[in-house]
Amino acid sequence: MTDADAVRRVALGLPRAEEHLVGGRWKLKVRRIVFVAFSGDEEEMGFGFPREERDGLVTSAPDVFFLPPARDLRYQWVCARLRGLDEDLMRELVVDAWRMCVPKMLHELPDLPAPAARVWDLLDRQDRQAVRPLLHPYVRWHDGSLRLRGRSNVLAHLARSPTPRPPDQVEVRDGQVARWVRG
Repeated sequence: MTDADAVRRVALGLPRAEEHLVGGRWKLKVRRIVFVAFSGDEEEMGFGFPREERDGLVTSAPDVFFLPPARDLRYQWVCARLRGLDEDLMRELVVDAWRMCVPKMLHELPDLPAPAARVWDLLDRQDRQAVRPLLHPYVRWHDGSLRLRGRSNVLAHLARSPTPRPPDQVEVRDGQVARWVRG
């Protein structure tokens, strides 16, 4: 069983996700695109889900999942009763809904170790000062032929790179990103 606060913890930990009050209901968005919306009493949530797969989801657990109102059937959207979802399934549904709203290069971020995902989120928000303590002092950065070592060198490189891609591999040591490797 899960609740709206658990959904918020998962969703707001994802890069570019924000929460807004719209028409008296809380919605989780990436820019202008809603990927999760709560009912007024926060007992139910609607979330992005592929239109062609939603009937199968609803049929698999009709006591948990249901279709949105007829006016919203044109959207890639399905609804769930939060009390019927366990934490793992809720996380999977929220992350997949978020993936429908962000560029493909960000899709693997939720699967990275927590410090690496946090580093990427801060870089995406251009908060490089908050990144510093999350990087190991001797972090190694490999990106194709580019090889950097040391937190200051990596941060200087990232400041010059307007849209770096997330890493393919990350090594975390003592709660800090120690190695960051991309293609």
